[in-house]
Amino acid sequence: MTVRPETTDADAGHPGPSADGPGAIGASRGKTVISVDAMGGDAGPATVVAGIADSARKNPDIAFILHGPKAELEPLVARHRALAECCELRDAPGVVTMNDKPGHIARHGKDTSMWSALESVRAGEATVCVSCGNTGALMLMSVLRLRRLPGIYRPAIAVMWPSRNPQGFNLLMDGGADISADAKDLMQYALMGASYAREGFGVTRPRIGLMNVGTEEHKGRAELREAHDLISAHARGADFDFVGFVEGRDLPGDTADVIVTDGFTGNVALKTGEGTATLIADLLREAFQYSVTSRIAALLAYPSLRRLKKRIDPRRVNGGVFLGLNGTVVKSHGAADETGVSAAVKLAFKLAQKGFTQKLADRVAKATLMSQDHGADDDGAEGGSGGEDTSSEAKT
Repeated sequence: MTVRPETTDADAGHPGPSADGPGAIGASRGKTVISVDAMGGDAGPATVVAGIADSARKNPDIAFILHGPKAELEPLVARHRALAECCELRDAPGVVTMNDKPGHIARHGKDTSMWSALESVRAGEATVCVSCGNTGALMLMSVLRLRRLPGIYRPAIAVMWPSRNPQGFNLLMDGGADISADAKDLMQYALMGASYAREGFGVTRPRIGLMNVGTEEHKGRAELREAHDLISAHARGADFDFVGFVEGRDLPGDTADVIVTDGFTGNVALKTGEGTATLIADLLREAFQYSVTSRIAALLAYPSLRRLKKRIDPRRVNGGVFLGLNGTVVKSHGAADETGVSAAVKLAFKLAQKGFTQKLADRVAKATLMSQDHGADDDGAEGGSGGEDTSSEAKT
């Protein structure tokens, strides 16, 4: 963690919303307020400010609380007329770096822009938090400040994956929030993923797949086979279809809308996909530059290649959503440029407009009650031995 020298001790506090800040703007003009950590990205605060300015130009119904060293942010914000009436600065001198340990930041990071951005959501000043910063620190801080929804043990990161489905994307759950997950965790990931697909992509009845090394029911670790049974038992009551086990090749396919796995597997798949996409782009560029004929072919193919690039451009699907918290947090890629930041803000706005957090909380609560009812029925039928359908019970 670093502290910017420009800010004095007197400036280190976090004042409440100013009279003309977006808190007031949001209340008086019906704007949706997004809390943004300006200091987390690899490209620096200028890129973050440019990204939210792009969002402000496109969307008059949005406002921002921007967190970071005020002396550094003021000249950056002043460059963008679109932010003049919709952006309040919240002074926070500390900066969370990518090398900072999450535990250390959680204990000593109260002066950071990341902490301040989450506090605005916790206080109800903003609906969603957006940050490009350290994923581990952001997740731990989010759990500490926003707390988990009742019935949720492990929050998860939902990541959009380009696919053949009509909505254009599948959801990968979990993208790296926690490297391990037992059967009940995977069941909760399925519930949260189904709610996100329904509210975020308009999929009326999402199809859920469980990642495994094969599609046969006897394959995989014991917790996967147990999760298979739990998700299947809850499918009808939670309004989704369970398609059973799926494999890595189904991530970009049309077999399922949501693919559930543990954070370790999900993060490896995500980084492998990013690397493969970069490799293919480099190989295509090399092939089209091979000869005069190939260069001519490249010119002829340019319109199609441009459409393909736009279709799979990771900047346009930037934003992993932290699910299972009392508030919505969108994690932008650390290397995001202006377009990527704007895409993350667009996603945050969309979820805020849908009232996503409350709908997710209601769905989890419903599933928890259903699990308890099933457990009570099993106790009665089997003399207290307990049933298997307890996936959404809160762990202690």
